[in-house]
Amino acid sequence: MLLTKFTHSCVRLEQDGSVLVIDPGSFSEVEEALAGAAAVLVTHEHADHIDVDRVVAVLAADGAAGLWAPQGVADAVTRALGDAAGDRIHAVAGGEEFSAAGFDVRTFGGQHALIHPLIPLVANVGFLVGGAVYHPGDSFIVPDGIDVGTLLVPVHAPWSKLAEVVDFVASVRAPRAFQIHDALLNETGLRMVEGHVTRLGGRYGTTFRHLDVRASIEL
Repeated sequence: MLLTKFTHSCVRLEQDGSVLVIDPGSFSEVEEALAGAAAVLVTHEHADHIDVDRVVAVLAADGAAGLWAPQGVADAVTRALGDAAGDRIHAVAGGEEFSAAGFDVRTFGGQHALIHPLIPLVANVGFLVGGAVYHPGDSFIVPDGIDVGTLLVPVHAPWSKLAEVVDFVASVRAPRAFQIHDALLNETGLRMVEGHVTRLGGRYGTTFRHLDVRASIEL
């Protein structure tokens, strides 16, 4: 499986000629990431994880691509697509299994991490793709009963602190990890956070590596 990192939380996975994209948000290169994609997974409704207008434009131009997301996202995309939505927009919650463009997918969690008590919580679903790559969205939900091969780590967010990032990596104990949710950090802050994750995560068997935007790695 080939993984390509785009800005912030957007990643593209390619396997056996099929393409799946997770969280093509407003900070990301949406059209580039979605080129040729047969499946789009969205963890939650925040704009940095789905740019609805741009994603809808791509889906409208490609009548075969499907989307899987929490109910609120699925409803919004369905309304925007109108008749073009057909039966290719799927609402998902935690604890489900399905196939998307030939990729086996499992879902975990169901709720976005708390930002502040005055900010309403929204649904959030973490996706395990191909039994190997785990994208938690905006949460630190640890998948239960499985060994994660590749962990995508939200390294910085309004809803987290460094200790929680490190604890998440230590709890999942994946052999390898790469950063996501990094668009709000400057170079200095990113270097500091990733240094801690590299050093402390290594104690628990996780090799952390930074991926530049558009960088790809074979898993």
